[in-house]
Amino acid sequence: MPTVTPRALDLGYRSVVRPALFRIGHGDAEKAHHLTLDRLAALGERPRVLAQLSRVLRVPTEPVTLAGIRFPGRVGLAAGVDKDGIGVKAWGALGFGHVELGTVTARAQPGNERPRLFRLVDSRGVINRMGFNNAGAEALADRLRVSGDPGIPIGVSIGKTKTTPVDEAVEDYLSSLKALDGLADYVAVNVSSPNTPGLRSLQDREPLHELLAAITAEASRLGRRRLSRPTPVFVKVAPDLSDAALEEVLEVAHETDVSGIIATNTTLSRDGVARADLPLARESGGLSGAPLTRRARYVVGRIAAATDLPVIGVGGVMSAADGRALVEAGADLVQVYTGFIFRGPALVAELNRELG
Repeated sequence: MPTVTPRALDLGYRSVVRPALFRIGHGDAEKAHHLTLDRLAALGERPRVLAQLSRVLRVPTEPVTLAGIRFPGRVGLAAGVDKDGIGVKAWGALGFGHVELGTVTARAQPGNERPRLFRLVDSRGVINRMGFNNAGAEALADRLRVSGDPGIPIGVSIGKTKTTPVDEAVEDYLSSLKALDGLADYVAVNVSSPNTPGLRSLQDREPLHELLAAITAEASRLGRRRLSRPTPVFVKVAPDLSDAALEEVLEVAHETDVSGIIATNTTLSRDGVARADLPLARESGGLSGAPLTRRARYVVGRIAAATDLPVIGVGGVMSAADGRALVEAGADLVQVYTGFIFRGPALVAELNRELG
């Protein structure tokens, strides 16, 4: 089967697939999101179709090894798209070199009230206040046990259960870590979502040190028990941190033997929102997409200049040029979320061609 060009993919997605998705539920972004995941889950049960799709979308890439993990390419899917691993079997066939599932919490929770997901079409952005809606870490662990090898590394983002007080957050995170031990290639500690009350306070030096020290220590203990290497621990930071706060996070990361940094999460800023989207910009929640491009690049650059730890860059990657700029700023890997919503598989193919 011949390889389809990114241009043809882009045209097909923009002219046919995206308009149809954006019409679902009279424009209800969350309904479209869940329908897409259900279709991917069904696709994952058809290995022959997956193999054909992979041949169509495959772009040769050079593997990258970070934190002892061999990634077949630099482009991954960011957390937030597939929280519960519903489409885990299919993401590799779409060209991704890894996928970060979650954010999951120790206990299942419904998340915030709907509507909670908004497309800012003119801005090429998304505002979400999902609130870590997920089936829980144990449910994801069960799915990963039965899904088999997806062919690409699997990261899992873990967060705090909403009803857990901040001063009890450590045990909450550890519960998720234990449930997923041996199933995730890495875990990402999410302390930077703006949609769980009090969560971002865990980025302050003392609570962050306590949390990361406990998680890395437990990961080491669990690895010894498996007679294997510990699961690498990454920490995901907010784009809204000051330079001084970023430096503190890096100091703590070094002190607690964290394996890498993920930069960035969504932003509370509304800078860069198009005039037509200003009414939606008043919705609470984190903003992602094109308005975040420059800030994410700046944060990646600040972090990469200050540490030798691996950096996964995410935020506002809407084109191959955006991905290249993040790598040049110091990112070792690049993740996409909102760009995938607006551009589809063509963006993944373009990024893979650009980043090798």
